[in-house]
Amino acid sequence: MLDVAVAGGGPAGLAAAILAAQAGREVTVFEPRAGVIDKACGEGLMPGAVEGLAGMGVTPSVSHPLVGVRYIDGDHSAEARFGAQPGLGVRRTVLHDAMRRRAEALGVSWRRRSVRSVRPIDDRVLVDGEPARWLVAADGLNSPIRRTLDLDLPHRRPPRFGLRRHFDQAPWSQLVEVYWSRHAEAYVTPVSPTQVGVALLFGGDPLPEGRGADGRFAGVLDRFHRLGERLVGEPGSSVRGAGPFERRVRRRQVGRVLLVGDAAGYLDPITGEGIRLGIAASEAAVACIIEGRPDRYEARWRRATWRVWRLTEGLLSLREVPTLRRAMVPLLRRVPGLFDTLVRLLAG
Repeated sequence: MLDVAVAGGGPAGLAAAILAAQAGREVTVFEPRAGVIDKACGEGLMPGAVEGLAGMGVTPSVSHPLVGVRYIDGDHSAEARFGAQPGLGVRRTVLHDAMRRRAEALGVSWRRRSVRSVRPIDDRVLVDGEPARWLVAADGLNSPIRRTLDLDLPHRRPPRFGLRRHFDQAPWSQLVEVYWSRHAEAYVTPVSPTQVGVALLFGGDPLPEGRGADGRFAGVLDRFHRLGERLVGEPGSSVRGAGPFERRVRRRQVGRVLLVGDAAGYLDPITGEGIRLGIAASEAAVACIIEGRPDRYEARWRRATWRVWRLTEGLLSLREVPTLRRAMVPLLRRVPGLFDTLVRLLAG
C-alpha cells in the first residue's frame, strides 16, 4: 500500500511531498512531466514563502532580493517595505529545480504519469485502483481530481488571464513593481542580477484572433508606457500564459483526499501570494496526515488562507470601480502607514 501519494509535481505538490518526507512518511509523487516544470507566474516570493522554503531545506541557486512593493498608476506611485525579512525574485524553473532536488534527497519517489481515477473508501484511497493511506491532490488550477470528486462551484467574476515573459537586463529596483491601468496590471520582478520577469494580468479575450501570445503580450504591454520605456533588454524567454484563474470549490477534503495549491481553489494572482499559500496549505495537510485527522483540514486551510483570500476579493472589487481604482495609489501615497500594514500582512 502507498503511504502518502501526491498527485502533481509542481511547487504545492513538492511542498507537501517534502514536508511529509521530513515527518518520516513514505511519499510517492505522480507527475507525467519529466524534469523542470515552468509556469506563467509573477515569480516574486514574499518573506513568508522564503521562510517556508528555508524550513523545508530549499535554497534556489539563483535569485534576487526583494525589499518591498511599489504600485504605479500613471504619474502616481506608492511603495511599502517588507521589514527585516526580505523576499526573493526567483524564476519558476529555478524554484522547481531546487524543490525537486530536495524531495529526491529526502527519498521521495516518482511515477511518470497522472492520477486517472480516485476513490475514497474508509481509511484509505484507491489511486488508479491501488490503495493509499492518503492522497494529496496538487494537480493544478484545472484539477481533474477536483472535477472527479464533483467539488467545483460556478465562477462569480469575469475571467482574467495572465501572460509572462522575461527580459535580459539588469533590474532597476529591488522592489516588485505593480503597474496599474484601466483593465490590466503589470508585475515586474527581478529574478536574477541580469534578468527581470514581466507578468501581465488582464480580462477579456486572452488571445485575439490573429495575434497569438507574442502579439497579445505586446498589445497589453502597450497600456503601460512608462514600463515599456524601461524594458530595453532582449526577450529572455517565450511568452507563457495562464487562466482563467478563478476556481471556487465546495470543500477541500473528501475522506483521505486533501486538496492543496491551486487545486484547492483560487481567485486571482493579484496579490502575488500563490507560493506562500501553497506552502501553508501543504503544512496544514501534512499536519492532518500526521494526526490522522482529515476532518480538520478544511478549518486549517481556511485559517491559513482567509487573510489573502479577503484581500484578493477586495482588490478585485476595487479595480472594478474606475473611480476607486484611480484613487487607490494616490491614497496609499498619502497614507503610507496603510500600505505598509497591508504589505506586511501579506508578507508574513
